Amino acid sequence: MNGFEDGNPALILPDDGRQSETALGIQRGVCGLMTHHDFATLPELVLATGRRADVAALHRTGLIWIIEIKSSVQDFRTDSKWHEYRDYCDAFFFAVPPDLPRDILPEDTGLIVADAYGAEILREAPEHRLPAARRKAVTLRFARAASGRLMGIDGRLSDFA
Repeated sequence: MNGFEDGNPALILPDDGRQSETALGIQRGVCGLMTHHDFATLPELVLATGRRADVAALHRTGLIWIIEIKSSVQDFRTDSKWHEYRDYCDAFFFAVPPDLPRDILPEDTGLIVADAYGAEILREAPEHRLPAARRKAVTLRFARAASGRLMGIDGRLSDFA
């Protein structure tokens, strides 16, 4: 038994076609920006609640950021779950395309403007430090999900993923 047979959704990279081309481009730009700022990134991290964070970012210092991608005004207005993500990160950001009106986004969140070719932080997110136990749980979930995905793409290990 390899520990991955339990079907834990945190270990599986979703490939469900939910993301639009715009959202995938924003994701690419955000991940590049986070890497530039010394964060490791993991798209579509399933949290303990079962919700998926669009991009989870883990800094070398242990800081955890969650970036929620909104590709349109309708996408933002139909989503009420983003409030729940704050319990799983030190800082929460929205990432949006350059043409999305920014005045619809809450002032008490960070703001990243991104496309497939780059991204920029326009507003820093307020920091709210995670309790140690929650930080450990999210960090372990991040590590296990990343490992499971890597095993899934490594042909030598894919039988175990």
